[in-house]
Amino acid sequence: MVYVKIYGAGSIGNHLAYACRSKGWNVLICDVDTEALERTKYEIYPSRYGSWDDEISLIAEAELEEHKYDLVIIGTPPDTHLKLACNVLKRGAPKALLIEKPLCAPSLQGLDELQKLVEKVGTHVFVGYNHTLTKNTKLAEQIIKKGILGEPLSIMAKTREHWGGIFKAHPWLSGPKDTYLGFSDKGGGALGEHSHAVNIWQHFAYMLDKGKITEVSALIDMVEAGAANYDQLSLLNVRTEKGLSGNIIQDVITAPAQKQSRIQGSKGFVEWHVNWDSNNDAVVYGEQGEKQKMELIPKTRPEDFAGEINHIEKLLKGEKSNSPISLQRGMETMLVIAAAFRSSMENKTVKIDYDAGYNLKALSTSQ
Repeated sequence: MVYVKIYGAGSIGNHLAYACRSKGWNVLICDVDTEALERTKYEIYPSRYGSWDDEISLIAEAELEEHKYDLVIIGTPPDTHLKLACNVLKRGAPKALLIEKPLCAPSLQGLDELQKLVEKVGTHVFVGYNHTLTKNTKLAEQIIKKGILGEPLSIMAKTREHWGGIFKAHPWLSGPKDTYLGFSDKGGGALGEHSHAVNIWQHFAYMLDKGKITEVSALIDMVEAGAANYDQLSLLNVRTEKGLSGNIIQDVITAPAQKQSRIQGSKGFVEWHVNWDSNNDAVVYGEQGEKQKMELIPKTRPEDFAGEINHIEKLLKGEKSNSPISLQRGMETMLVIAAAFRSSMENKTVKIDYDAGYNLKALSTSQ
């Protein structure tokens, strides 16, 4: 039996609880807010999955007792992730720790401490960029490996989605100001909440052996709405250490949503799509001079999270893997986000020096 503890009874906590219970794992959800636990039992979980699962334990965080878990999941607001993760690792390191994206606030404060602690205790730590493990991603990878691209020339990625859907799924929130979502400095806004685009860009760059993003030039549209202060649109131009360039767009204003990436090569292209329609993801691809092809991948919302839980299960069983959701990848995504904010603020291109650590000292601008 795999024992799982989930911090946070919000949307992601419910999604991952269901994914773990689908494997028959023992699941406990805890939260500092007892009302959130009530919503999970009587509203969120049954509305999504048909009925409440009595095998799931719900408990207020203050009443938690010490117990050894195989997997701990942190689904709390981003600005709480690092402190909570460090506490989990210090109190009794689990075999695996999954932290929801984004990994932390763009200040990066505490990120180096987490990395050092992970190296000390040896826990497998993951960051919840689940799209790197979905069926459309695996299909896109297979097509690319067949050589359709020729020489890779550029990558584009975008997660453009009005966040009205988020608030519809969280009716107890009246708007951005009621949650971290309305505050970029807490890990919200377009760059934090929709950082899947940054991460999938990095994922395909790694697959193409083009290295890490080392240059970022960004234009960010910040909005002040009452107490809230967030980026509603972020436009990034990026370049890797091996010279591959491209762009990334994230926003919270686009409807209908656009979630896709395009890898352009000298001979052909591959496009990766999330939610092509209400029932399918998709991969579109083709070579110059030939008719493009499209493959639809049927999927349900729960399947968005099944891949990462399957992946973690294999690692719990001892299988070795260069994980696309590793802590390392999540930290690299955070450096790009932090670089984008600095680039926009100073109106300069920001360079990332990964050897300087995962903190703001890794970022520099040319004079």
